[in-house]
Amino acid sequence: QVQLVESGGGLVQAGGSLRLSCAASGRTGSNYVMGWFRQAPGKEREFVAAISWSGSSTYYADSVKGRFTISRDNAKNTGYLQMNSLKPEDTAVYYCAADTRRTIQTTFWREYDYWGQGTQVTISS
Repeated sequence: QVQLVESGGGLVQAGGSLRLSCAASGRTGSNYVMGWFRQAPGKEREFVAAISWSGSSTYYADSVKGRFTISRDNAKNTGYLQMNSLKPEDTAVYYCAADTRRTIQTTFWREYDYWGQGTQVTISS
């Protein structure tokens, strides 16, 4: 089991930045892919970004490519999502997820086993 706790959400104006964190505990010794997803009201949960265990490989949704950066620090058991040039359409609850069997190209949220509780990100225009 891997437990995940997100933090760093909040309210910012369009064009601003936020950095989300995802602290992992439990079986953190297992190699796991970490992903970030988001869900806006009335919409399906969608893939945002993913990073390999080593951190050497990353994958992004087209909608955030060039604006968001995913990273991780395995010594701290923590993953990050740096979000720049934020837009009102980025408003959503952001979730981090982990799985030991998936690749960074796994974009369907139901295929991830472990989830955090989510953190709200609101972008005002």
